Amino acid sequence: MYKVWNFITNYSLLLIIGALLALVWANTDIHSYHHFVEYPLIFNDWVGMPIGNWVHEMGEEAASHYEVGDYSRVLTIHYLFNDVLMAFFFAIAAKEVWEAVILKNGSLRGKKAATPLIATFGGMAGPIAVYLGLAAFLGSDVFDAVSRGWAIPTATDIAFSYLVGRVIFGAGHPAIRFLLLLAIADDAAGLVILAIFYPSSELAPEWLLLSVAAAVIVFALFNYLPRKMDVGKELRPNSTWVREKLSVFPYLIAACFSWYGFQQAGIHPALGLLPIVPTLPHADRAFGFFAEAETHLHDLLNTAEHLLKHPVEIILFFFGLLNAGVEFNSIGSPTWLVLAGLLIGKPLGIVIMGVIAAYGLKLGLPKGMRTIDLFVIGCVSAIGFTVSLFIASVAFDSTTMLNGAKVQDAAKMGALFSFAAAIVAIIAGKLCRVEKQNA
Repeated sequence: MYKVWNFITNYSLLLIIGALLALVWANTDIHSYHHFVEYPLIFNDWVGMPIGNWVHEMGEEAASHYEVGDYSRVLTIHYLFNDVLMAFFFAIAAKEVWEAVILKNGSLRGKKAATPLIATFGGMAGPIAVYLGLAAFLGSDVFDAVSRGWAIPTATDIAFSYLVGRVIFGAGHPAIRFLLLLAIADDAAGLVILAIFYPSSELAPEWLLLSVAAAVIVFALFNYLPRKMDVGKELRPNSTWVREKLSVFPYLIAACFSWYGFQQAGIHPALGLLPIVPTLPHADRAFGFFAEAETHLHDLLNTAEHLLKHPVEIILFFFGLLNAGVEFNSIGSPTWLVLAGLLIGKPLGIVIMGVIAAYGLKLGLPKGMRTIDLFVIGCVSAIGFTVSLFIASVAFDSTTMLNGAKVQDAAKMGALFSFAAAIVAIIAGKLCRVEKQNA
């Protein structure tokens, strides 16, 4: 595994910096921050948010300063990063899920993954029940305003959860592997939830045929066909030529078509590269999420991940900068509902379903892991941050209000405050007498 500090700098530091800058900027000059976020880069008819939505966000007076013309869409800075470039972040997440499912030694295959998968279900059902249950208790007005955000507290931020888990359990504790399996499965479920329950506009599913066609064509021409032509040839000349001369470029072209298909279909376009990920040639083994040995794999799927690593770090910086700019006076009921879902629902759901899986279904726990460790894992998994922030940005529009405050901003604040789960988890680890294992 990576050293902890290398891990922080590689996966988290720029995101944290971006989020902190956004908080400072928004609470210093919210108007300039909002203008920056929605700044129009180009008006066109192909890529971007509908002009009507942008005018609604900016306000008629502010929008009148720009020459919109007869175009139907506008590519803003926010849309560029949230809807276009974040597709690469979700592609990396999908790559890990794909390997965990498809490879013979994948971590989400077989009996060893059964208990974490069932615990993952609890870690999603628990937050939903707590979030919606408390919202209903607060009254119909609150429930009607916030119910669409039920998926916000279901997320687990793999990067930060892994970091906190390492601090509590150490690199060698079996709970770390359990936590990563749970987080990967949570990511997979989160992608499905985003696609099904949070369309970006009116659905036009026929456009998904473009995404399917792009995936089928690029797989057939640049993966299947070269391998078929190399049958019986030890040096695999055709596959090698495609690999060395064309590299990832055919897949990037297919990704553009797939992304456009998702945008036109009304499904959030940040998920637009998911059909392309399984088409890339991959190694017959995987060493696990964040394993240093992954850097030594040179199949095209891992090569693509290596190429995306640094660009995605920059993308995450801007994602934090463009989404975490919330005024502190936005704190309200949605903030506490998101936090309650994460801090109460996550541990409760993971413990209940983990115990049912381990003892009721007799699937057991990993050797060296105690039942009480499920509670600590649940606390660690309550760090929602990145994906919770993303879901909050698509679950609510900026006009939904509750008690004079924007519901979206209040929900985002709950996602940001989920960092408190790190402190709760460390305290839980101490109280539960977790023995740190560094080897």
